[in-house]
Amino acid sequence: MTETALTPESELGSGAMFDAIAERYDFVNRVLSFGIDLRWRRLLVDSIVEGAGEVLDVATGTADVALAIAKRRPGARVVGVDPSRNMLAVGDRKLETLADRITLEVGDAQALAYEDDRFDGATIAFGIRNVPDRDQGLREMARVVRPGGTVSVLELSEPQGGVLGPLARFWIRGMVPRIGALLSGKREYRYLQSSIAAFPPPAEFGAQMEAAGLVDVEVRPLTFGVCCLYVGRVPERVSASRGER
Repeated sequence: MTETALTPESELGSGAMFDAIAERYDFVNRVLSFGIDLRWRRLLVDSIVEGAGEVLDVATGTADVALAIAKRRPGARVVGVDPSRNMLAVGDRKLETLADRITLEVGDAQALAYEDDRFDGATIAFGIRNVPDRDQGLREMARVVRPGGTVSVLELSEPQGGVLGPLARFWIRGMVPRIGALLSGKREYRYLQSSIAAFPPPAEFGAQMEAAGLVDVEVRPLTFGVCCLYVGRVPERVSASRGER
């Protein structure tokens, strides 16, 4: 299998990088996570506020989360936004009978093209670490979700403790880049390990969500801490001029 040139440093984590790995992205994810990522996504979907009518999935990629939301929440409509056109094209082919309830659009997490309080919930799976300005991305998700709605983040992390911590770190640091490159033919998977290592510890990222304006933030480690689910609630908005909603 021939490797392509590594994505330029300036494009690592960008839509251009994911354009290059779009066609094999789902397959490689299943292999690297042993299929556990499907369970993680189900937990993410379950964290959405009950009775949600419209949900925004940021960094939707190939629409796995958008599809899971539509299937597990039959009354909900989903808007998926992502900077990679190739990833969205793969996702669009998967919509089939759910196409009338899922809309996929090109967009930037740091400047969401939606009005305030539009959605009942927002999700982002394995994407927040690729947002250059994470604080802005979190503020944008909080802005477009109505008061009482949820902002849910699913992200990979490097386990620091526990008996299986060293094994999990070895897998992420040593095996993920190699297997990802082998299966996809792309060396971009080397970026995956470095981006996970650079991501803040769970408590620190939870505090970052609070600083973005979310409240009641819950941090839930999954699978020995290889992944974490973060859920925050959008509080009532208070008018600065009148002190009213």
